[in-house]
Amino acid sequence: MSKMHIQLTINGEAQEVLAEPRELLIHVLREKLGVTGPHIGCETSHCGACTVDLNGKSVKSCTVFAAQANGAEITTIEGLGNPDDLHVLQQSFREHHGLQCGFCTPGMITRAHRLLQENPNPTEAEVRFGMAGNLCRCTGYQNIVKSILAAAAEMNAAQEAAE
Repeated sequence: MSKMHIQLTINGEAQEVLAEPRELLIHVLREKLGVTGPHIGCETSHCGACTVDLNGKSVKSCTVFAAQANGAEITTIEGLGNPDDLHVLQQSFREHHGLQCGFCTPGMITRAHRLLQENPNPTEAEVRFGMAGNLCRCTGYQNIVKSILAAAAEMNAAQEAAE
């Protein structure tokens, strides 16, 4: 099969990669571009470990062909923060024990980031519904929900203080 040039903006940085159109975005990100935050879990869209933000929407990158993402803007966990400057959600997951083994965490935080952009002040039920497509096999979800709600409160307080 012939390869094609695929142009992506990943975490604000323009990238170009040569890939087969049928290659999955998760494989292109991890294997060709070295973006290893999104994890390969089930490869059937059930677990959400591969969740990225694609043109302003949460997607499971195991269900998107690289060719479909041509020209897209993608944000992964790496684009939200780094160890020296954590995003509010990353800090909240740390402080409120929203992670255990950490395998699902990049997808959880990336999805939570989009959820809070769509709904800056969600209820617990809205968080649970909004995160339903991301599975964790270690936690009972309570601390994940607590982490997201705490981050929302902190982000809202910062927004009010800035106004």
